[in-house]
Amino acid sequence: MDSDQEIKELLITNDDASRSDDENSPIEQVALTVPVIDDPSLRVFTFRTWTLGTLACVFLSFLNQFFGFRREPLSVTAISAQIAVVPLGHLMAATLTDRVFMKGKKWEFTLNPGKFNVKEHVLITIFASSGAASVYAIHFVSAIKIFYRKEITVFVALLVVLTTQVLGFGWAGVFRRYLVEPAAMWWPQNLVQVSLFRALHETEKRQKGGLTRNQFFLITFICSFAYYVFPGYVFPMLTSLSWVCWVFPNSVIAQQLGSGLNGLGLGAIGFDWSSICSYLGTPLASPWFATANIAAGFGIFMYVIVPIAYGLNLYHAKRFPIFSDGLFSSNGQKYNISAITDSNFHLDLEAYQREGPLYLSTMFAMSYGIDFACLSATLVHVLLFHGSDILQLSKSAFQGKKIDIHTKIMRKNYKQVPEWWFLCILLFSITAATFVCEYYNDQLQLPWWGVMLACVVAVSFTLPVGIIRATTNQAPALNVITEYIIGYIYPGYPIAVMLFKVYGNMSMKQAIFFLQDFKLGHYMKIPPRAMFLAQVLGTIIAAIVHLLTAWWLIETVPNICHRELLPAGSPWTCPGDHVFYDASVIWGLIGPRRIFGNLGHYSAINWFFLAGATAPLVVWLAHKASPDKPWIKLITMPVLLGALSEMPPATPVNYTSWVLVGFASGFVAYRYYRGWWTRHNYLLSGALDAGLAFMGVFLYLCLGMQHISLDWWGSNSDRCPLASCPTDSGVISKGCPIF
Repeated sequence: MDSDQEIKELLITNDDASRSDDENSPIEQVALTVPVIDDPSLRVFTFRTWTLGTLACVFLSFLNQFFGFRREPLSVTAISAQIAVVPLGHLMAATLTDRVFMKGKKWEFTLNPGKFNVKEHVLITIFASSGAASVYAIHFVSAIKIFYRKEITVFVALLVVLTTQVLGFGWAGVFRRYLVEPAAMWWPQNLVQVSLFRALHETEKRQKGGLTRNQFFLITFICSFAYYVFPGYVFPMLTSLSWVCWVFPNSVIAQQLGSGLNGLGLGAIGFDWSSICSYLGTPLASPWFATANIAAGFGIFMYVIVPIAYGLNLYHAKRFPIFSDGLFSSNGQKYNISAITDSNFHLDLEAYQREGPLYLSTMFAMSYGIDFACLSATLVHVLLFHGSDILQLSKSAFQGKKIDIHTKIMRKNYKQVPEWWFLCILLFSITAATFVCEYYNDQLQLPWWGVMLACVVAVSFTLPVGIIRATTNQAPALNVITEYIIGYIYPGYPIAVMLFKVYGNMSMKQAIFFLQDFKLGHYMKIPPRAMFLAQVLGTIIAAIVHLLTAWWLIETVPNICHRELLPAGSPWTCPGDHVFYDASVIWGLIGPRRIFGNLGHYSAINWFFLAGATAPLVVWLAHKASPDKPWIKLITMPVLLGALSEMPPATPVNYTSWVLVGFASGFVAYRYYRGWWTRHNYLLSGALDAGLAFMGVFLYLCLGMQHISLDWWGSNSDRCPLASCPTDSGVISKGCPIF
């Protein structure tokens, strides 16, 4: 069988797939999307795989961490690399020598085994996916070095980062038999990439007057690269065009309403792709159903809940900015965290009594309430709308029933990864994490039992959350639970709380991420041992590159993350790191009991747990009462509330612009220009991501490092200076009128 025929069989059409309905996946979406023929003779781990996979992992790790500190922290996804490596793979296949080295020996190899095939492409994408994944432990390192100004060595930081990432890999290995092999665990998100693999490897002829997919990608990439010089350097105001502020330059109320970065974002819009994609991901991949839920949630929260709370002056709201992730004292001034912290970075209770309680802005306080509501809403929604299905599907997973043709092919054609490989990684990770926390306790604060408790939290939630994610594409956020647990058990130790959250919550999220990639390899018939090696190596490479990039920026960018010291318009505001630091103060240093518990003045926020649990019940009852109205069932509270968990650090302009683009793509283009959408939508997203990513790095290396900047009217990213002003009488704030 020649290579062309192999690809044709691997990229079997839907009609061909339907011939095996008796053996195919019981999930209709999988049966219509995933090919059911495999050719085990295709080379997977080739020189091209190693080279392009490593480069993709390094570049995406660098780019995502580089943009992670910026005001609009763009996430360059693996789809960008998935598209970009195609011409490179074909170029290497056409130019590299096909000479066989060490012929006839055990270590025989060649740089060019033939045509670039789809399995090489999948494994390269798995490498890239490791680089595209967030390394949450970097926030921990940044908070210690930048905000707490406490010393932590590169070696200790590397151990924390590596153990966090690899610990998730261990949990994934333990649960893969329940969350990867069964047909019931179908991971809807993977079908997007499977579809894209098929599109990129099908033979394509250029239509008269049209463009091939590769030509479209290249042209869009060049345009994106060239355009980003304007929002990224020449005209930063394109990030947020808050025209209401221009019309009312002296009105605090108008600027609070109109500011896209520091207000409610009424009428604000951004023409900066990094601003659009920073927190919610690409809107081009969001179906209109999900976009509409997010738009409704944002509208209710930003234009109903927050204004009412501010207007009623709840928790002295008018003493503080209406939209801020800052921490304040009762007089409206920035809270002096260093004054309540002793030399060992513990809470000084006497100093705390002198300084008084900590206050949050209206938006920040309400956003914690939304987080509480989202957690309970997700669980209740899944129980009501998917409970019976999940019970049946999870039983299928545990009992090994409904094994579809994909699992049969994988078991027949490839050696499985031994369980003890994963157990060794898990044991090593737990041992290393415990050693690091004990030996370097002066830097990390978390005792050994904290690591064990974090592991218990992670292992307890990985399977149920994995089942929910694999069957509904939804998963509850657990960071609040981890912060609550350790905050009550071990109050006054902010660094310990941050590290506990990283080990407990993020190792579980990493496990879910790895399991999703396992399933992608399962669908595309990648040998499990090759997948194992690619994921382990990709994870280690990504962790190292993320840390080195962050360390380099922390050491070379003056006053990085310190907004009050940065020049006007500087992108290095670190919104995600600010929120992570603020959470460490709220949940760690001061503790939940003194803020959300019986000793705090925000205890009423806990009622959001009940509100979140009630909301899906109301929707479910409405659906049962009016089954002839299918739109009611589309009201999905976890989606409606879950997207708001990004705020802060996300700002209103991120949402308004995202919703508009999502409407244009998911509703207008999908409904009225289906052919164009099918052919170009995902390519457009990947090209826009890649173009601005390369221009962003180029601008920093050529101009940013030389401190060359422009200073004119368009250099200010918002031009709403009064949006952050308090409106309570007698509160003094720099640059603000006194009411």
